[in-house]
Formats: sequence, C-alpha cells, structure tokens
Amino acid sequence: MNGSGVGDPVHAYHDGTKHHFHRFARSLGYLDWASQPNPFRTFAGADVIALPPNPQSIRTPPFDALGDVLRHALGLSAWKQFGESRWALRVNPSSGNLHPTEAYVIAGAMPDLGPAPGVYHYAADRHALERRCAYHPAAWPDAEPDGFLIALTSIHWREAWKYGERAFRYCQHDIGHAIAAIRIAAANAGFDAALLPDWSHADIAALTGIDRDGDFVEAEREEPGCLIIVRRSPCDVRGARFDGRPALLDAVRAGTWTGQASQLSEDHTTWTFIDEIAAATRDAGRVVSVRPAPPAPPARPAYPSVVILQRRSAVSFDGRSSISRAAFFAILSSVARADAMASDALWWEPRIHLAVFVHRVDEVAPGLYLLMRDEGGGERLRAACGRQFLWQRASETLPFFLLAPGDCRALARRLSCDQDIAADGFFSLGMIAEFDAALATFGPSFYRHLFWESGAIGQVLYLEAEAAGARATGIGCFYDDGVHDVLGIADHSFQSLYHFTVGMPVDDPRLTTEPGYGWEAGERRAPSAGLNTFSISIPNRAVSARAFAE
Repeated sequence: MNGSGVGDPVHAYHDGTKHHFHRFARSLGYLDWASQPNPFRTFAGADVIALPPNPQSIRTPPFDALGDVLRHALGLSAWKQFGESRWALRVNPSSGNLHPTEAYVIAGAMPDLGPAPGVYHYAADRHALERRCAYHPAAWPDAEPDGFLIALTSIHWREAWKYGERAFRYCQHDIGHAIAAIRIAAANAGFDAALLPDWSHADIAALTGIDRDGDFVEAEREEPGCLIIVRRSPCDVRGARFDGRPALLDAVRAGTWTGQASQLSEDHTTWTFIDEIAAATRDAGRVVSVRPAPPAPPARPAYPSVVILQRRSAVSFDGRSSISRAAFFAILSSVARADAMASDALWWEPRIHLAVFVHRVDEVAPGLYLLMRDEGGGERLRAACGRQFLWQRASETLPFFLLAPGDCRALARRLSCDQDIAADGFFSLGMIAEFDAALATFGPSFYRHLFWESGAIGQVLYLEAEAAGARATGIGCFYDDGVHDVLGIADHSFQSLYHFTVGMPVDDPRLTTEPGYGWEAGERRAPSAGLNTFSISIPNRAVSARAFAE
C-alpha cells in the first residue's frame, strides 16, 4: 500500500500520516487477528544465558549490572489476566502494547557469559540473552572492562499490523522510551549511558546481525535504530565515543553466528510508505561537537525499582481528582531540564516544547500553557505562533507561560482524537517539535531523533506520575493540524509529535496482576497459548487503547 505526499520524503511521509478531523492516516481500519504478530522474537539454535536477578543466574560484576539494567529498562513488568486471556506488560512503554523495539547486547568476555566476547539478543519473555555471535577477544577494547553496548532495532510490522502507515512514528516513540529507560536503569546500577552518534545504521545492522539474510529467511526484518554505550565511568560529554569501532565490526563480521530468527506472523500487509521513510531517514553516522558536562553534576530524579516496575498506562481517569501545585511543577521541572537523567543520553540540545492543557491543578488556573524546554527554541516557537496569546509568566523558576485561561477540557479531548482520557486527568499536553530548522541542521535522519526526544520526555512523565501517586498515558492519536491551528502555526516550523496525559487512574478489579517473571513470585509459569496480547473486550468496558502506550 502506498501513501501520498509531495516534496521531500520526510515532509511527504509526515504530512501523509497526519490524522485529520475528516479522516485518519491510512491503516487497515480493523485488526486482522489471524496475522497478529507474536510479541516476542526468538532465535532458534542460539545458546540461552539466564540473567540476574534470576536465581538461576550468577550475580558477579559486571554481569549483575548488565542484568539489572535490562531488567529495569526492557524487561517484563507484569502479566495481566482476564478470564482465559493473559498478556504481558513491559517496563518500557509501547504504543498499543505492541513492542516493536528489539535489543541486542554487545559485550566483552565475562565469566558468566562465556570465554569469548559476543553479540546477544535480549529475550524479554525469559529475561535472558540469546548468543548470536562469538568474536575474537582482542576486538573488545581494554578501555571498556565493565562496559557494554546496547543496540535498539525496530520491527515495523508489529506496529503497522495495527496502525498502518503511521506506525513508523510510533516505532520511533518507542525507541525514545527505551533510550530513557536504559539511561535511568543504568544510573540505578551505578553506570552511565549515552548514544553513540558516530555509528551509522549500516554499522548497527552489521553489529547486530540483522543484515544477515540467511538468519531472517522467513522472519520479519528489523530496522536499525541506535547504539548506546553503558559504562561505569561517566559519559560526561554529549556525543560519547567508543574506541575500536572498525576492529569490533571486522571481528563481528568474521565471528561465529548462531540462531535463526522466528517469524512473528504468517501473513503480512506491505506498507511501502514505511519502507520509503525508513530508507530516507537512515543515518550515515555523524561526529557531533561535544559539550562538556557542568562542573557539578545536577540533581537527578531518583526512581526506585518499585516505581519503575509498577509503571503502567492508565486506561481511564476519574475526572475529579486534582494534583497539588508543588507536585505539578516538580513534574514539569523534571521534563524541562535538558540535563535531566533521561535527556542527557541524547547528544543534541532540546528541540521539543510542551503545550500544556491544565484541567485540575491546585492553585493553577485552568487554561492553555506553554513550557519552553530551551528558551532560545521556545522564543522561536513563540514567534511562530500566529495567535494573540497572553504569554503571561506562570512560574518563578521555569519558562512556563499562560497563553489562554479557561476550561480547555473539551479542546484537549477533541484534539486527542476525541478521547476522554485527555480531558479527565490533572493535565494533558502536546509535544511541539522544532521541525524544519532541526531537519535543515542535522539532515533527514534527524526526523527519527525528534520522536526519540519525545519518547524520552514521555518516559520521564510516566515515572514522575507514578512517583506522585498518579498515572500517565501516552497518546499517539491526535489531529496534527488541529493542534497547529490552536497555536496559530501555519507552516512546518513546528510540528506536534506526541500527546500525553496525567491523572488519577480508574482500575478494573476484574483484571488480575502477576509479577513479570515466575521467579519473582517464587514460581515459574509459562505464558498461555494463543494469547490476545493487546486488547480484550469486557462487557461495559473496553480494556484497549487504540492510541495509548502500555
């Protein structure tokens, strides 16, 4: 199926996948349950290594840190069940709970992993590593004795099965969530983490083996995303480096590979518009100008394990509760800071600002507000807004401005595809990205990065909401140009990329919850066959989320 659009590929895809009041972006329009993708990829024939804190594994450094990072960034957070239906939730959010993001670990020799360094696929369903490749020990640099790399890839089909052409956007959201989740989990394990921008997508494909045709004969292909270094020493500059890239790539190409990728669906719908934008936005790698870290490390938010593992997406809010002014501004402060823990893994300055619809915040008047995450970019956004707003400062410590006072619940609901959850919380927001200028500066591949930044912001919102005793939900379904019209933006200088909402959730007592892994509850239980992993219908209430992240 082909999309339509004019101009360069990025603008053609972005405009061609917008939701409009009179029509949605192209998709099948129904869920083809016969082709529902398996939520977990495996590599048949690959050796499997259990990870800590599984009691069947060994807790020795740095193997224990590797296990902790993956457990608290990409592992399962819970199993939900209603009747005969049972489905998994993960620590890292995903649009529609579809989880297109796959992770690979590249590490040097560790006693608990084996005598040779290797490339491993992370199997989230088992919290285990599948060894894909063993390569020559000399290729892993001596400067990284405790460090390791995590590569993220996307299986576009997992999202396109439900969302059609707009799925590429959601895959990039999910990578952004995963980047932030890895950064936070690494910090909790005493490690640092940062993107490696000099690795091209072709390099990442070679490093992970996803370019090996023989290993993906019948399986859905994976698209390279990004590469993250996790090390004990601080990544104290933007644009982190990994010494020894050519040697590592040569060794991996010459290594011993094992494992055959599993097929997720027998039948597929081809969305060529996604293939086109993926090709147009592949990164050739870049050397970025480094920016020294501040002399004293900034205060970082602390998210304990219990907060990370209890993160969920709300399905509905009570529409009555409010949040205190102090808690509200604490949340905004965490997402505003470019040096906040989830954002300092990114190598670029903030390009996204927040249009905030305040509904029920104590001592804050309802209305439309704007939070500038970078004052220079925020002023450019102010200049791009074609409406006569108040621009009244609403915080002594943050660049937070009241644009228009009044009850904006109906407006928030309408803009977010008429979903009540955007109006029933404490507040909701739209992430407004500096678009044309960013693409002109960094090239078409930065289109992905803008969504990564929005996903990283979303991960902080999720955890801040949990820490405040509330809950959040990411909203991928919104009327793009409707948002722009509210702000008076008439061109592509700024574009809305992601919506979010925070409030007091209404839980359904008919759903039961179990730990992510059997050993966490003292027993091991296998997933039920024939799972409906994504949504189930309960009388008088649908436990589903067309546009929500889980």
